[in-house]
Amino acid sequence: MTDLPCVHAVTNDEIMLRPGFLRKALAVMRVLGDKGAIHVRSQLLDSPTLYSITLALLELHEQTSCWCIVNDRVDVALACGVQGVQLTHKSIAVPDVQRIAPALRIGASVHSPDEARDAERAGADWCVAGHVFETPSHPGLPRKESTFINEVVAAVSFPVIAIGGIRPEHVRSLVHRGAHGVAAIRGIWNDENSELAASRYLSQV
Repeated sequence: MTDLPCVHAVTNDEIMLRPGFLRKALAVMRVLGDKGAIHVRSQLLDSPTLYSITLALLELHEQTSCWCIVNDRVDVALACGVQGVQLTHKSIAVPDVQRIAPALRIGASVHSPDEARDAERAGADWCVAGHVFETPSHPGLPRKESTFINEVVAAVSFPVIAIGGIRPEHVRSLVHRGAHGVAAIRGIWNDENSELAASRYLSQV
């Protein structure tokens, strides 16, 4: 899957509800272009709000070529016609998504080489593997940076996107280890200038 974006800007509920989110998202998507993807990831937003935000981001895709990927919510991904869906361990299975949405590209979130193998065998197009470094979203869990990405890359043939506490200065090392690209949340959205932050990640891939 050679056209898979290499910088994934992952959101959450708090990020998407910030004032001016769509304006900031447009700036990020313009910088990343077809080398980037913005992930719509929500646990709390009601379906109409999530649908509305996703449609707005899909319009920005038309301007920027930056992908729009919906996490978990296959119904929203289908309704909006986005470029892909990112499945977690709580999502429906990859084969089930393929049956109801054969044209939808599918990513799987994994935490071990075995999970990555299972996702590839099931038919996923890529995996997001983490977490690589310590991150506030997973307090108390040890970092996996030493050999984790190497092991996941060695286990599969589809693209691996590294996630978890990744800063721009980590990117080149991860790509050198075989990662197709990286995903970031706070490293992009918590920066006062998210556009500049996104460009820093992209410049290192």
